[in-house]
Amino acid sequence: MIILAKDMPYRRLCAALFAVGFGAFLYGAAGEQAGRAWQAYLINFCFWSAIAQGALLFSVIMTTVRARWSRPLEGLSEAFAAFFPVSLLLFLFLIPGTSHIFPWLHDHHLHGKEVWLNVPFLLARDCVGLLILYLLGILYVYHALLLKTEAGVSGGFLRSALDRMRETSRKNRKQIVGRMRAIGVCYMAAFTLVLSLVGYDLIMAADPHWVSTLFGPYTFVKAFYIGLGGLIIVASLLHLQRDSGFRLAENQFHDLGKLFFAFCLVWADFFYVQLVVIWYGNIPEETAYVIRRTMASPWKSLAWTVLIVCFVIPFLTLLNKKVKTMPRLMVVLCSGVILGIWLEHLLLLGSPLSGSSQSLPFGISDVAITLGFLGLMLAAVAFFLKEFPETWRFGEGEAK
Repeated sequence: MIILAKDMPYRRLCAALFAVGFGAFLYGAAGEQAGRAWQAYLINFCFWSAIAQGALLFSVIMTTVRARWSRPLEGLSEAFAAFFPVSLLLFLFLIPGTSHIFPWLHDHHLHGKEVWLNVPFLLARDCVGLLILYLLGILYVYHALLLKTEAGVSGGFLRSALDRMRETSRKNRKQIVGRMRAIGVCYMAAFTLVLSLVGYDLIMAADPHWVSTLFGPYTFVKAFYIGLGGLIIVASLLHLQRDSGFRLAENQFHDLGKLFFAFCLVWADFFYVQLVVIWYGNIPEETAYVIRRTMASPWKSLAWTVLIVCFVIPFLTLLNKKVKTMPRLMVVLCSGVILGIWLEHLLLLGSPLSGSSQSLPFGISDVAITLGFLGLMLAAVAFFLKEFPETWRFGEGEAK
């Protein structure tokens, strides 16, 4: 697979994916099953936004803790921030579909939750939260580019704007790094708070009578888990592409694989802790949520699939040290986990949005809409990599 956006076939592929997804969504939203189209849209918005948010967090954490081994990976991590403006626009596009994605609008027994669950307040707070998170992320990437890019190198309009900003900036390298770390800490705080808020509002609230105080942390841990998966896929594909100018040493693949393995365990722990507390408490309002998704048809098989694909397989596979240093195998493994988390979003949202359907609310239109979001993500990341190649092109000697 060719990553760089300078290749015309690649740009055509991204455009084709987006056209297919956008066309499928418009066709579904205008048809008799508009709810299915909006369900797929909401799932993909939450899913792809989480990948971008979690992938950038890798660079933020590495900069904050002064890690050195991750230097070649930080530029790739920062490339995912190019999806932030797209994500914000996609969130605003949710507004016309509120009657389909918020089932509590038709619930007349919210028992005082109307203060929190009302459309204008929900959209406003989530939009402000995402705006703050994305501004912090873009500001962090801006300072990273000031350090990593070269002035006067030919490029697109973003590089020209960056050169003009560099000319007006009189800060030395130490000051810029200090600001990056301060902004990074703010981004981490916003990451936990905003993703918790979005998780509560867009996913948990789909079933308004079920409440879990752990759902917020579960949401941002999951985002970092799949963000790492996306980063590993991009790094592995570039490493395997011999003329890309990107190389990682074996020990760096191993360290990145260990981090992915660690958050596989953290995600599974949060998944388990929520279940065991609900089982132990045995409160009907809570157990009904779990029973419907893990024991009732058609969700039971999907729940087991998510557990096996997102935890059992990566856990058993990554116990082997050698696997972590094999890019091709890691691409397959991370792709499987990312697919599993997409299915987990379907498990959480499909049940309340599809009503009493006896079959999984999943079909070819869902695949097409997902491909459209994939096209947007690929285009955004490739655009950044093409615009600022010196942020991620390192020789193997420099990578160590």
